[in-house]
Amino acid sequence: MSDVHVAQAATKNEPPLSDSARAGILRAGPQAGQLSAGAKFSKATRWRLWVPPAITFLVVGMLWQVVALANPYVIPTIGDIWASLAGDPEMYWSNMLVTLQEVLVGAAAGILIGFAIAVVMAEFEIMERAVMPLFVVIMVTPIVAIAPALVVAFGFGMTPKYIVTALVVFFPMLVNALAGLRDVDPRTMDVMRTLHASRWEIFRDLRLPGCMPFVFAGLRVALPLAIVGAAVAEFVAAGQQAGLGSLVTISAAQANLPVVWASIVLLCLMGVGLVAVLALVRKKVLWWSDGNVVAR
Repeated sequence: MSDVHVAQAATKNEPPLSDSARAGILRAGPQAGQLSAGAKFSKATRWRLWVPPAITFLVVGMLWQVVALANPYVIPTIGDIWASLAGDPEMYWSNMLVTLQEVLVGAAAGILIGFAIAVVMAEFEIMERAVMPLFVVIMVTPIVAIAPALVVAFGFGMTPKYIVTALVVFFPMLVNALAGLRDVDPRTMDVMRTLHASRWEIFRDLRLPGCMPFVFAGLRVALPLAIVGAAVAEFVAAGQQAGLGSLVTISAAQANLPVVWASIVLLCLMGVGLVAVLALVRKKVLWWSDGNVVAR
């Protein structure tokens, strides 16, 4: 801000500025007004992001409470769910860690294998024609029917649960990664081939960066599905009775509704947390892309 701006402020019957305030205004310069406008815009944007979902959750919570009070044998009240969580946090924490382990291990395996196979398919089309029908058959097979067979094959440990979670995650990752790897600019591809770029250089400099938005889109679908897969595996795979899915099954058999719904709430929070972490990672990795779209 120049001396002219300070003089204009003085002509508006405002109290005279002290020497320190005048020096601060002069140091800030014209950017001070821009920063103030940006801060107001950011504050308004935050309100538009958080207020609508907060109102939605508040309304849903009030409706839940009304229905729960009218039907105490169908769903518990929010207070009962919170009392169950606060009454035995160690039980919920230990079971949540088991489910989180199944999600992370199974999802990591499914994501890595799906991406690796997508790379092979993108480089060799004959591989897609050869194995894609098999993957489609596996994906359309109900996972609930596969889980008991996996228990027979791999025992009563954690392995069947990892495999079920990986199978649920695998196909979304494969399809999205394959679409991204093939969605390259043909003119850029022609230029690289004209320069005699190797297959590895084309993959490293063109296909891999170009497929990242597709990969993160696939991850956004796959990670919540991983939680579904882990919970389903705990429902149907006999053996180790641990994890939030097993807790839901056992508590439902005992008609302990607060524990059932407290476990479901923790599964939901786990999914929200994974999606939030994914959004942050995407904004760091895809810094050139519009991260605000995914972060919503």
